[in-house]
Amino acid sequence: MAQRTREKAKRPSGRVKEPSPSVTGLPERADARLKAVEKERDSLKSELDAAKQRIAALEESRNVVAQRIDWVIESLNGVVDKPG
Repeated sequence: MAQRTREKAKRPSGRVKEPSPSVTGLPERADARLKAVEKERDSLKSELDAAKQRIAALEESRNVVAQRIDWVIESLNGVVDKPG
């Protein structure tokens, strides 16, 4: 049988140094990302405020409808209970 020759994977002789942040533009990208996240946060906050206002309006409307239904039931009970 023939034996296979295995080659060892060559490793770099030392650590590869990463370029400095000013060279790669990392501060600019981080700043842009931060601004985008802040913009999204502000947008979500305004959507949340609008949703809270809508919920409050719907709850008030539901209360008004429930009060009207109660009034109608009481009125109908009054009509039915009258001696005739």
